[in-house]
Amino acid sequence: MDEFMHAAIEEAEAGLAEGGIPIGSVVVHDGVIVGRGHNRRVQQGSAILHAEMDALERTGRRPGAFYRECTLYTTLSPCAMCSGAIVLYRIPRVVIGENRSFLGEEAWLRSHGISLDVLQERRCVELMELFMQRQPRLWAEDIGD
Repeated sequence: MDEFMHAAIEEAEAGLAEGGIPIGSVVVHDGVIVGRGHNRRVQQGSAILHAEMDALERTGRRPGAFYRECTLYTTLSPCAMCSGAIVLYRIPRVVIGENRSFLGEEAWLRSHGISLDVLQERRCVELMELFMQRQPRLWAEDIGD
């Protein structure tokens, strides 16, 4: 496992330890993590603070050209909201830990020229399977069901 997916998994585990949803993300620019985050909807009572949104928020305000040189790593396939942010900022590459638990807007991202690498990383699958078994109502809320 590469260091950036490992960092995203650490974020997912931190979210779970805080009583939240175990999804993590990091934004990488020129081989350096510039933003990291995890799903904080529960912890902050937020409607939109998914892991990818949190990582982008923590990356801070940057020129558009900056984001076009980044890769976003996320432990789970991005939902419509997070995919919209990826396309808006023209992040060219997304590395996805797994998409078995939830298949996000991957076809839409690809149709916008975004390169996707889906790893099916064992730890990402384990975190989501355990969470969905223990917290099915919270999971349904997070994906808009």
